[in-house]
Amino acid sequence: MNSGCRAEQPWDLWSAYTTKFLDSQGRVIDHKNGDVTTTEGEAYAMFFALVANDRPHFDKLLDWTEANLAQGDLTARLPAWSWGKAQDGGWHVLDPNSAADADLWMAYSLSEAGRLWHVDRYAKLGSVMADRVAHQEIVEVPSIGTTLLPGETGFHPDPTTYYLNPSYMPPSLLAYFAQQDPVWSSVAASLPKLIASQGGFVMDWISVGLTGAAPMQPPSTVGNGKPVPTPVGSYDAIRVYLWMGIADPNTPGVRESLHAMTGMAKYLQTNEVPPRSVDATGAVVDADGPAGFSAAVIPYLHARGVKTAEKRQQDRLGATKKDGLYGASGLYYDQNLALFDTGWEEGRYRFDDHGKLKVKWK
Repeated sequence: MNSGCRAEQPWDLWSAYTTKFLDSQGRVIDHKNGDVTTTEGEAYAMFFALVANDRPHFDKLLDWTEANLAQGDLTARLPAWSWGKAQDGGWHVLDPNSAADADLWMAYSLSEAGRLWHVDRYAKLGSVMADRVAHQEIVEVPSIGTTLLPGETGFHPDPTTYYLNPSYMPPSLLAYFAQQDPVWSSVAASLPKLIASQGGFVMDWISVGLTGAAPMQPPSTVGNGKPVPTPVGSYDAIRVYLWMGIADPNTPGVRESLHAMTGMAKYLQTNEVPPRSVDATGAVVDADGPAGFSAAVIPYLHARGVKTAEKRQQDRLGATKKDGLYGASGLYYDQNLALFDTGWEEGRYRFDDHGKLKVKWK
Protein backbone atom coordinates (compact mmCIF):
# COMPACT_ATOMS: atom_id res chain seq x y z
CA MET A 1 0.00 0.00 0.00
CA ASN A 2 1.27 3.47 -0.83
CA SER A 3 1.99 5.57 2.25
CA GLY A 4 0.75 8.81 0.69
CA CYS A 5 3.76 10.73 1.97
CA ARG A 6 5.51 12.02 -1.12
CA ALA A 7 5.02 11.89 -4.86
CA GLU A 8 6.60 8.78 -6.38
CA GLN A 9 6.84 10.37 -9.82
CA PRO A 10 8.14 13.95 -9.61
CA TRP A 11 5.84 16.63 -10.94
CA ASP A 12 8.15 19.50 -11.78
CA LEU A 13 5.39 22.08 -12.21
CA TRP A 14 3.88 21.25 -8.83
CA SER A 15 7.34 21.55 -7.24
CA ALA A 16 7.90 24.94 -8.87
CA TYR A 17 4.40 26.05 -7.83
CA THR A 18 4.91 25.13 -4.18
CA THR A 19 8.24 26.93 -4.17
CA LYS A 20 6.86 30.20 -5.54
CA PHE A 21 3.28 30.36 -4.28
CA LEU A 22 2.97 28.19 -1.17
CA ASP A 23 4.45 29.33 2.14
CA SER A 24 5.60 27.09 4.97
CA GLN A 25 2.25 27.36 6.76
CA GLY A 26 0.17 26.15 3.82
CA ARG A 27 -1.01 29.50 2.46
CA VAL A 28 -1.17 29.93 -1.33
CA ILE A 29 -0.15 33.50 -2.15
CA ASP A 30 -1.11 35.45 -5.26
CA HIS A 31 1.93 37.74 -5.39
CA LYS A 32 0.65 39.92 -8.23
CA ASN A 33 -2.62 40.63 -6.44
CA GLY A 34 -1.49 42.14 -3.15
CA ASP A 35 -0.37 38.78 -1.72
CA VAL A 36 -3.99 37.80 -1.26
CA THR A 37 -5.05 34.23 -0.53
CA THR A 38 -8.35 32.80 -1.76
CA THR A 39 -10.21 29.59 -1.09
CA GLU A 40 -9.82 28.90 -4.81
CA GLY A 41 -6.06 28.80 -4.40
CA GLU A 42 -6.21 26.63 -1.31
CA ALA A 43 -8.73 24.20 -2.84
CA TYR A 44 -6.90 23.86 -6.17
CA ALA A 45 -3.63 23.26 -4.36
CA MET A 46 -5.25 20.54 -2.24
CA PHE A 47 -6.36 18.81 -5.43
CA PHE A 48 -2.89 19.10 -6.98
CA ALA A 49 -1.29 17.80 -3.78
CA LEU A 50 -3.57 14.77 -3.93
CA VAL A 51 -2.72 14.15 -7.58
CA ALA A 52 0.98 14.46 -6.67
CA ASN A 53 0.57 12.10 -3.67
CA ASP A 54 1.93 14.92 -1.53
CA ARG A 55 0.21 14.53 1.81
CA PRO A 56 2.51 16.86 3.79
CA HIS A 57 1.48 19.83 1.65
CA PHE A 58 -2.14 18.67 1.64
CA ASP A 59 -2.21 18.68 5.45
CA LYS A 60 -0.66 22.13 5.67
CA LEU A 61 -3.16 23.54 3.16
CA LEU A 62 -6.05 22.03 5.09
CA ASP A 63 -4.78 23.20 8.47
CA TRP A 64 -4.15 26.78 7.31
CA THR A 65 -7.52 27.00 5.61
CA GLU A 66 -9.42 25.71 8.62
CA ALA A 67 -7.57 27.94 11.08
CA ASN A 68 -7.68 31.16 9.07
CA LEU A 69 -10.70 30.95 6.75
CA ALA A 70 -13.14 28.86 8.78
CA GLN A 71 -12.58 30.20 12.29
CA GLY A 72 -10.94 26.94 13.24
CA ASP A 73 -13.75 24.57 12.23
CA LEU A 74 -14.64 23.50 8.67
CA THR A 75 -17.37 21.26 10.05
CA ALA A 76 -19.23 24.31 11.36
CA ARG A 77 -19.01 26.75 8.43
CA LEU A 78 -17.87 27.24 4.85
CA PRO A 79 -14.56 29.07 4.55
CA ALA A 80 -14.32 32.78 3.80
CA TRP A 81 -13.16 33.22 0.23
CA SER A 82 -10.62 36.05 0.62
CA TRP A 83 -7.78 36.68 3.10
CA GLY A 84 -5.02 39.25 3.00
CA LYS A 85 -3.78 42.62 4.18
CA ALA A 86 -6.68 44.87 5.16
CA GLN A 87 -6.85 48.65 5.24
CA ASP A 88 -6.17 48.55 8.98
CA GLY A 89 -2.79 46.97 8.22
CA GLY A 90 -3.72 43.61 9.67
CA TRP A 91 -3.72 40.28 7.87
CA HIS A 92 -7.07 38.55 8.15
CA VAL A 93 -10.28 37.69 6.30
CA LEU A 94 -11.15 40.39 3.76
CA ASP A 95 -14.55 39.05 2.73
CA PRO A 96 -16.40 36.44 4.82
CA ASN A 97 -18.64 35.34 1.94
CA SER A 98 -18.17 31.83 0.59
CA ALA A 99 -17.12 30.87 -2.96
CA ALA A 100 -19.02 27.83 -4.20
CA ASP A 101 -16.42 26.66 -6.69
CA ALA A 102 -13.69 26.56 -4.06
CA ASP A 103 -16.08 24.91 -1.61
CA LEU A 104 -16.81 22.16 -4.15
CA TRP A 105 -13.16 21.57 -5.04
CA MET A 106 -12.21 21.46 -1.35
CA ALA A 107 -15.02 19.05 -0.46
CA TYR A 108 -14.11 16.87 -3.43
CA SER A 109 -10.39 16.82 -2.67
CA LEU A 110 -11.04 15.94 0.96
CA SER A 111 -13.48 13.18 0.03
CA GLU A 112 -11.15 11.60 -2.51
CA ALA A 113 -8.10 12.07 -0.27
CA GLY A 114 -9.99 10.14 2.38
CA ARG A 115 -10.60 7.29 -0.07
CA LEU A 116 -7.19 7.21 -1.72
CA TRP A 117 -5.11 7.77 1.43
CA HIS A 118 -7.47 5.81 3.70
CA VAL A 119 -8.03 8.72 6.09
CA ASP A 120 -11.54 8.73 7.55
CA ARG A 121 -11.22 12.29 8.87
CA TYR A 122 -10.71 13.67 5.38
CA ALA A 123 -13.65 11.72 3.97
CA LYS A 124 -16.00 12.79 6.76
CA LEU A 125 -14.96 16.43 6.47
CA GLY A 126 -15.46 16.35 2.70
CA SER A 127 -18.94 14.92 3.15
CA VAL A 128 -19.86 17.55 5.74
CA MET A 129 -18.65 20.34 3.44
CA ALA A 130 -20.57 18.97 0.45
CA ASP A 131 -23.75 18.79 2.54
CA ARG A 132 -23.26 22.36 3.72
CA VAL A 133 -22.77 23.57 0.14
CA ALA A 134 -25.97 21.79 -0.86
CA HIS A 135 -27.94 23.44 1.94
CA GLN A 136 -26.45 26.93 1.68
CA GLU A 137 -25.53 27.48 -1.98
CA ILE A 138 -28.01 25.44 -4.04
CA VAL A 139 -31.22 27.21 -5.09
CA GLU A 140 -34.28 26.56 -7.22
CA VAL A 141 -34.54 29.02 -10.12
CA PRO A 142 -37.91 28.96 -11.92
CA SER A 143 -36.61 29.22 -15.49
CA ILE A 144 -33.69 26.74 -15.30
CA GLY A 145 -34.35 24.56 -12.26
CA THR A 146 -32.01 23.63 -9.44
CA THR A 147 -28.61 25.28 -9.68
CA LEU A 148 -25.61 26.51 -7.70
CA LEU A 149 -25.19 30.09 -6.48
CA PRO A 150 -21.60 31.39 -6.69
CA GLY A 151 -21.69 32.15 -2.97
CA GLU A 152 -24.03 32.19 -0.02
CA THR A 153 -24.86 35.89 -0.24
CA GLY A 154 -24.89 38.65 -2.87
CA PHE A 155 -26.07 36.70 -5.92
CA HIS A 156 -29.86 36.86 -5.53
CA PRO A 157 -30.53 40.62 -5.58
CA ASP A 158 -34.32 40.40 -5.90
CA PRO A 159 -36.98 37.66 -5.81
CA THR A 160 -36.77 36.93 -9.54
CA THR A 161 -33.08 37.48 -10.38
CA TYR A 162 -30.06 35.25 -9.85
CA TYR A 163 -26.43 35.86 -10.82
CA LEU A 164 -24.72 32.64 -11.83
CA ASN A 165 -21.28 31.58 -13.00
CA PRO A 166 -20.95 28.40 -15.10
CA SER A 167 -17.26 28.01 -14.23
CA TYR A 168 -18.30 27.30 -10.64
CA MET A 169 -19.87 23.97 -11.67
CA PRO A 170 -17.26 21.44 -12.91
CA PRO A 171 -19.34 18.54 -14.28
CA SER A 172 -17.02 15.86 -12.87
CA LEU A 173 -17.54 17.19 -9.35
CA LEU A 174 -21.30 17.50 -9.81
CA ALA A 175 -21.44 13.88 -10.98
CA TYR A 176 -19.34 12.79 -8.01
CA PHE A 177 -21.55 14.42 -5.41
CA ALA A 178 -24.66 13.18 -7.21
CA GLN A 179 -23.68 9.68 -6.03
CA GLN A 180 -24.27 10.93 -2.49
CA ASP A 181 -27.17 13.33 -3.00
CA PRO A 182 -29.43 13.41 -6.10
CA VAL A 183 -29.82 17.18 -5.86
CA TRP A 184 -26.44 17.46 -7.59
CA SER A 185 -27.85 15.72 -10.66
CA SER A 186 -30.36 18.54 -10.91
CA VAL A 187 -27.56 21.09 -10.62
CA ALA A 188 -25.71 19.32 -13.45
CA ALA A 189 -28.84 19.51 -15.61
CA SER A 190 -28.85 23.30 -15.26
CA LEU A 191 -25.27 23.74 -16.49
CA PRO A 192 -25.80 23.39 -20.28
CA LYS A 193 -28.52 26.05 -20.06
CA LEU A 194 -25.92 28.52 -18.80
CA ILE A 195 -23.28 27.75 -21.44
CA ALA A 196 -24.97 28.42 -24.77
CA SER A 197 -24.46 31.92 -26.18
CA GLN A 198 -25.10 33.63 -29.50
CA GLY A 199 -21.45 33.39 -30.52
CA GLY A 200 -20.80 29.90 -29.16
CA PHE A 201 -18.42 31.17 -26.47
CA VAL A 202 -18.93 30.65 -22.74
CA MET A 203 -19.62 33.82 -20.74
CA ASP A 204 -18.21 34.64 -17.30
CA TRP A 205 -21.49 35.66 -15.72
CA ILE A 206 -25.14 34.88 -16.43
CA SER A 207 -28.24 36.65 -15.14
CA VAL A 208 -31.23 34.35 -14.79
CA GLY A 209 -34.77 35.64 -14.42
CA LEU A 210 -38.28 34.35 -14.94
CA THR A 211 -37.87 34.03 -18.70
CA GLY A 212 -34.41 32.46 -18.88
CA ALA A 213 -30.69 33.22 -18.89
CA ALA A 214 -28.71 36.08 -20.43
CA PRO A 215 -25.03 37.13 -20.29
CA MET A 216 -24.31 39.95 -17.87
CA GLN A 217 -21.56 42.17 -16.56
CA PRO A 218 -19.88 40.91 -13.38
CA PRO A 219 -22.01 41.66 -10.30
CA SER A 220 -20.50 44.37 -8.13
CA THR A 221 -19.93 41.94 -5.27
CA VAL A 222 -17.40 39.98 -7.32
CA GLY A 223 -16.20 42.57 -9.80
CA ASN A 224 -13.11 43.50 -7.75
CA GLY A 225 -13.83 47.16 -8.41
CA LYS A 226 -12.96 46.81 -12.10
CA PRO A 227 -16.01 47.74 -14.19
CA VAL A 228 -16.62 45.71 -17.33
CA PRO A 229 -18.56 47.60 -20.01
CA THR A 230 -20.19 44.54 -21.60
CA PRO A 231 -20.77 40.89 -20.73
CA VAL A 232 -17.69 38.88 -21.64
CA GLY A 233 -16.20 35.42 -21.65
CA SER A 234 -12.78 35.75 -20.07
CA TYR A 235 -10.89 34.69 -16.93
CA ASP A 236 -13.82 32.83 -15.39
CA ALA A 237 -15.26 31.28 -18.54
CA ILE A 238 -11.91 29.87 -19.66
CA ARG A 239 -12.24 27.31 -16.88
CA VAL A 240 -15.43 25.89 -18.40
CA TYR A 241 -13.45 24.78 -21.48
CA LEU A 242 -10.97 23.16 -19.12
CA TRP A 243 -13.61 21.40 -16.98
CA MET A 244 -15.36 20.00 -20.05
CA GLY A 245 -12.09 18.80 -21.57
CA ILE A 246 -10.79 16.96 -18.50
CA ALA A 247 -14.17 15.35 -17.74
CA ASP A 248 -14.99 11.85 -18.89
CA PRO A 249 -17.10 12.36 -22.05
CA ASN A 250 -19.90 10.26 -20.57
CA THR A 251 -20.28 12.57 -17.57
CA PRO A 252 -23.82 14.00 -17.44
CA GLY A 253 -24.04 17.32 -19.28
CA VAL A 254 -20.63 17.18 -20.95
CA ARG A 255 -21.61 16.19 -24.50
CA GLU A 256 -24.50 18.66 -24.54
CA SER A 257 -22.28 21.44 -23.24
CA LEU A 258 -19.43 20.72 -25.67
CA HIS A 259 -21.92 20.82 -28.52
CA ALA A 260 -22.87 24.37 -27.52
CA MET A 261 -19.26 25.51 -27.07
CA THR A 262 -18.34 25.84 -30.75
CA GLY A 263 -16.95 29.36 -30.82
CA MET A 264 -13.56 28.75 -29.23
CA ALA A 265 -12.79 25.69 -31.37
CA LYS A 266 -13.68 27.52 -34.59
CA TYR A 267 -11.65 30.56 -33.58
CA LEU A 268 -8.54 28.53 -32.78
CA GLN A 269 -8.56 26.74 -36.10
CA THR A 270 -7.47 30.00 -37.72
CA ASN A 271 -5.92 31.96 -34.83
CA GLU A 272 -2.75 31.29 -32.87
CA VAL A 273 -3.82 32.53 -29.44
CA PRO A 274 -7.04 32.08 -27.40
CA PRO A 275 -8.77 35.44 -26.93
CA ARG A 276 -8.48 37.03 -23.51
CA SER A 277 -12.10 38.13 -23.76
CA VAL A 278 -15.03 37.90 -26.17
CA ASP A 279 -18.50 39.41 -26.00
CA ALA A 280 -21.79 37.55 -26.13
CA THR A 281 -21.95 37.75 -29.93
CA GLY A 282 -18.54 36.11 -30.27
CA ALA A 283 -16.73 39.32 -31.18
CA VAL A 284 -13.21 39.47 -29.77
CA VAL A 285 -12.74 42.22 -27.18
CA ASP A 286 -9.09 41.38 -26.40
CA ALA A 287 -7.25 38.87 -28.60
CA ASP A 288 -4.16 38.36 -26.44
CA GLY A 289 -4.95 35.52 -24.04
CA PRO A 290 -2.24 34.60 -21.53
CA ALA A 291 -0.36 31.29 -21.42
CA GLY A 292 -2.85 29.78 -19.00
CA PHE A 293 -5.62 30.18 -21.54
CA SER A 294 -3.71 27.94 -23.93
CA ALA A 295 -3.40 25.37 -21.15
CA ALA A 296 -7.11 25.55 -20.42
CA VAL A 297 -8.26 24.93 -23.99
CA ILE A 298 -5.94 21.99 -24.76
CA PRO A 299 -8.18 19.32 -23.17
CA TYR A 300 -11.25 21.01 -24.69
CA LEU A 301 -9.74 20.95 -28.18
CA HIS A 302 -8.80 17.32 -27.64
CA ALA A 303 -12.38 16.49 -26.65
CA ARG A 304 -13.67 18.18 -29.78
CA GLY A 305 -11.13 16.40 -31.98
CA VAL A 306 -9.50 19.59 -33.27
CA LYS A 307 -5.99 18.12 -33.40
CA THR A 308 -4.19 20.86 -35.31
CA ALA A 309 -5.41 23.57 -32.95
CA GLU A 310 -4.65 21.35 -29.96
CA LYS A 311 -1.04 20.88 -31.08
CA ARG A 312 -0.68 24.60 -31.74
CA GLN A 313 -1.73 25.43 -28.17
CA GLN A 314 0.56 22.76 -26.74
CA ASP A 315 3.47 24.27 -28.63
CA ARG A 316 2.53 27.78 -27.56
CA LEU A 317 2.26 26.76 -23.91
CA GLY A 318 5.55 24.90 -23.99
CA ALA A 319 7.34 27.87 -25.54
CA THR A 320 6.37 30.05 -22.56
CA LYS A 321 7.96 27.81 -19.93
CA LYS A 322 10.72 29.47 -17.93
CA ASP A 323 12.24 28.49 -14.59
CA GLY A 324 9.70 25.72 -14.24
CA LEU A 325 6.65 27.96 -14.65
CA TYR A 326 4.52 29.04 -17.61
CA GLY A 327 4.02 32.51 -19.06
CA ALA A 328 6.28 35.53 -19.29
CA SER A 329 5.67 36.49 -15.65
CA GLY A 330 4.88 33.10 -14.11
CA LEU A 331 1.53 34.34 -12.81
CA TYR A 332 -0.47 32.44 -10.20
CA TYR A 333 -3.60 31.89 -12.29
CA ASP A 334 -1.66 30.68 -15.34
CA GLN A 335 0.05 28.03 -13.22
CA ASN A 336 -3.24 26.75 -11.83
CA LEU A 337 -4.66 26.29 -15.31
CA ALA A 338 -1.41 24.70 -16.45
CA LEU A 339 -1.38 22.29 -13.51
CA PHE A 340 -4.86 21.06 -14.38
CA ASP A 341 -3.90 20.70 -18.04
CA THR A 342 -0.42 19.20 -17.80
CA GLY A 343 -1.46 16.85 -15.01
CA TRP A 344 -4.24 15.61 -17.28
CA GLU A 345 -2.04 15.48 -20.41
CA GLU A 346 0.64 13.53 -18.56
CA GLY A 347 -1.93 11.03 -17.31
CA ARG A 348 -1.37 11.92 -13.68
CA TYR A 349 -5.12 11.95 -13.09
CA ARG A 350 -8.43 11.17 -14.74
CA PHE A 351 -12.07 11.40 -13.72
CA ASP A 352 -14.46 8.58 -14.50
CA ASP A 353 -18.01 9.31 -15.65
CA HIS A 354 -19.17 9.50 -12.01
CA GLY A 355 -16.39 11.93 -11.13
CA LYS A 356 -14.29 9.41 -9.20
CA LEU A 357 -10.60 10.30 -9.30
CA LYS A 358 -8.04 7.97 -10.84
CA VAL A 359 -4.42 8.89 -10.06
CA LYS A 360 -1.19 7.66 -11.59
CA TRP A 361 0.44 6.80 -8.28
CA LYS A 362 -2.32 4.50 -7.04
